[in-house]
Amino acid sequence: MVLADSMKAVVLTGHGGLEKLVIHDDLSVPKPKTNEVLIEVGACGINNTDINTRIGWYSKSVRSGTTTAGGADGIDQISEVDATWGGSTVVFPRIQGADVAGRIVAAGHGVPQKRVGERVIVDPWIRDRSHPENRSLAGYLGSERDGGFAQYTTVPEENAFVIKSNLSDAELATFPCSYSTAEHMLDRIKLQEGEKILIPGASGGVGSALIQLAKRRKAQVLAITSTSKMDMIRDLGADHVFDRNQNDLEQNIREVAPGGTVNAVADVVGGSSFSIYLNLLCRGGRYVTSGAIAGPIVELDLRTLYLKDLEMHGATVMQVGIFEKLVGYIEHGEIRPLLAKKFPISRIKRAQEEFLNKKHLGNFIILPWQ
Repeated sequence: MVLADSMKAVVLTGHGGLEKLVIHDDLSVPKPKTNEVLIEVGACGINNTDINTRIGWYSKSVRSGTTTAGGADGIDQISEVDATWGGSTVVFPRIQGADVAGRIVAAGHGVPQKRVGERVIVDPWIRDRSHPENRSLAGYLGSERDGGFAQYTTVPEENAFVIKSNLSDAELATFPCSYSTAEHMLDRIKLQEGEKILIPGASGGVGSALIQLAKRRKAQVLAITSTSKMDMIRDLGADHVFDRNQNDLEQNIREVAPGGTVNAVADVVGGSSFSIYLNLLCRGGRYVTSGAIAGPIVELDLRTLYLKDLEMHGATVMQVGIFEKLVGYIEHGEIRPLLAKKFPISRIKRAQEEFLNKKHLGNFIILPWQ
């Protein structure tokens, strides 16, 4: 197979606004190292991590949510030393993009040549090969190493999962980050059949994945979203849907939840409604979070936590095995892609602007070859 010497890619040049995303047409195609594969990227999804990494939102100096203006223009004051998910400094320039679908076009030393030609989706968590379960040694595609906002990218061969599906590359690229995060969250709280789970932020990539994956476990889903998206969330499978801006949100949820409580909350929102979510949990209820788009600083009454015997979980670096399960769900048609819109790589800034407006349901996708 004859490969090009150069490729188109979007390079993040530093923390800041959309101006930090620079499109190049002549970057060298990366070479796969030992135990790595080179993937021709068919499509790559956009997610909150791309925005948060670019603007430095992960820094402890940031106390607000990811706003439309802040996501586009950047944040004025951040601490560079802890401005990534893992608390270390990002090395610039960096090619972002964690949600990769495509084909293997070259194999490095140690990788069977028969893998060339395989259609794959990529687990974005890059682990230490000797200690794959050590979360402290994990990195993220598009953050600790170059990702998929490019025509080609390299990953360790164990991160490239063969996929047998009639879905397009754009549809497959909606799954890796959002759905693996959602499945990890549900694993953390051990969600069981018949349990009631509350899902704030239900229309986002992770939220909509949570609905499908919770219903796959035969749980009862109570979802919170904006008025304009309520019908779409019902169509996705939610048993009860609530307008996030309604008065007496807590009371309205209690009225439809048997016993007035829920067993679990899977949250990516945080912000001022955090205390409501804990109040709604039953005794021994479980709360899990993987984001805080409405704000990371919340009010916690410790009496609610200990008097109700609650469990609280964070979910970032997922266990080995979750992504393999996800591939199986896709191949068996147990979950479906929610492809909101496709953008050519040349319009990545516009794609991120629309992503920040939060008027869509599901995932935005970048097409590197357009």
